[in-house]
Amino acid sequence: MIDPRALEELASRLSRVLPPGLKGLRTELEDNFRAVLRANLDRLELVSRERFDTQAELLARTQTRLVALEKRLKALEKAADGPAD
Repeated sequence: MIDPRALEELASRLSRVLPPGLKGLRTELEDNFRAVLRANLDRLELVSRERFDTQAELLARTQTRLVALEKRLKALEKAADGPAD
């Protein structure tokens, strides 16, 4: 989830770059910017950096275990298919 303070700052920055003729609408436009940003960010289904890092670490461990299991399986298959004396 995005930090609400960052969202407020972004909406504020957008309203500050308005052309001089629109300064009277600044508050209304800032509220609209905030609503549009919130709606679009919610739709993106973002995750926190901490959760992403946790999932990346879990994936790396799983991939390492998969490689080890594949090697073990090949060794077992090779032993099973070996010469029958």
